[in-house]
Amino acid sequence: MQKLSYETLKNIQYDGYILKDAPERILQFGEGNFLRGFVDYFVDVMNEKAGFNSKVVLCQPIAQGLSDAINEQNGLYTLYLRGFENGQKINSKRVISCVSRCINPYADFSALLECAKNPNLRFITCNTTEAGITFDASCKFTDTPASSYPGKLTQFLYERFKYFGSIKGKGFIILSCELIDNNGKELEKCVLEYASLWHLEHDFITWIKQENIFCSTLVDRIVTGYPAKEAANLCEENSYLDTLIDTGEIFGFWVIEGPESLKNELPFEKAKLPVLITDNHKPYKQRKVRILNGAHTSMVLGAYLAGKDIVRDCMEDTVILRFMNKTIYEEIIPTLTLPKEELEGFAASVTERFKNPFIDHALLAISLNSTSKWKARVLPSLKGYVEKYDKIPSCITASFAFYIAFYRGQERCEDGLMAIRPKGDPYTIKDDADILDFYFSHKEDDTKTLAHAVCSHIDFWGEDLCQIPGFEETVAFYLEQIETKGTYAVMQELCKLL
Repeated sequence: MQKLSYETLKNIQYDGYILKDAPERILQFGEGNFLRGFVDYFVDVMNEKAGFNSKVVLCQPIAQGLSDAINEQNGLYTLYLRGFENGQKINSKRVISCVSRCINPYADFSALLECAKNPNLRFITCNTTEAGITFDASCKFTDTPASSYPGKLTQFLYERFKYFGSIKGKGFIILSCELIDNNGKELEKCVLEYASLWHLEHDFITWIKQENIFCSTLVDRIVTGYPAKEAANLCEENSYLDTLIDTGEIFGFWVIEGPESLKNELPFEKAKLPVLITDNHKPYKQRKVRILNGAHTSMVLGAYLAGKDIVRDCMEDTVILRFMNKTIYEEIIPTLTLPKEELEGFAASVTERFKNPFIDHALLAISLNSTSKWKARVLPSLKGYVEKYDKIPSCITASFAFYIAFYRGQERCEDGLMAIRPKGDPYTIKDDADILDFYFSHKEDDTKTLAHAVCSHIDFWGEDLCQIPGFEETVAFYLEQIETKGTYAVMQELCKLL
């Protein structure tokens, strides 16, 4: 079987959309599954639907990466987007042809710097993981390349500045996709720190600020990557060998914070893509974190103790689905600032995403580090609800009790804290060591003592939750109910389904 390439597509008479030749207008730091299943997909559709006519040159951000495999396939790969959309099961396939090549700067740093001299280059995208946007003072300007991503970007920007000098319009629109708050601004801050550390000229620093737009963005799509179990069959169906097959959910949404002028340069709207350019991305991030991530965190621990193992199974259970929906629609959405209709539309899409038949999303995987997740994803909704209604939200408070019950382990080991769920099978709680040590030390507590110890632990929550009127007492009540009846019965009572 021939490996995927333009020649192979010609030989098999492939009749889908393909763009073989176009100027490289985008530099992308990151060649992994997510960017190829998200950003590069959007670029490919813009090429087809809006005449964007752009190629993406990838830069491998770490020493070990996919550059060889990408170049062997002429930058081509097959993307499958799968799931439910408007109640319909979707399984779409697309050969992505917007990628021109992939540079390995650790093998050929000059190739990366040469891209800075390309007058057509206008956009930079990146996703170097949450740890990628960090300032490492040990990086040197003379490193080839700097080890940190912001260091590499500073080297690249300086090469651009030197080559084009004071010519207007040769800066970049930089779209940061890392999963941290204000990712674009944090990246700009690191770049300016490197410029200062390396004593680069003041004119360069001025150029960074005036000629470049660092956009903070919110990205939302689950990209599941290479489908190892299906790959052989998919290649057989396609009549070519593809070692870079990528898979993801059909849902996708990208919010870009930047000036109105971006809409003219990036024709997402013309291509009818789910991309929003706005002057403030924060309400949309809040919506995602509170509704999608908050639904996960408030539901999965109780569902796991009730005997469920994957998210899709929870959505097929009337009680758990009703509990999740009551949490979202009655206790989370009222605390958010976007229009109610928009929030409820997003919530409906969340339910469809959780039902995705192509993704077995394990509850135990979602349970990792649930303490910090509950603080970031659910606590703000709790406080917002109390502030708005002057009473405790029942489902959110029950979810806190589910969290505590899930963390009631009996044996501390190197891998985590061992516990046993009601149906008798063991599981391992994974979180920071000090959190696991805390729960292990309180394993013999009665429900009231444990509720007080957890609620009052300021290091966990950044505040004493006992100060929220009625919260500690309600948590203790639900813990008692969980011990005597189980989490499923608590959900039934809350949803009035008994």
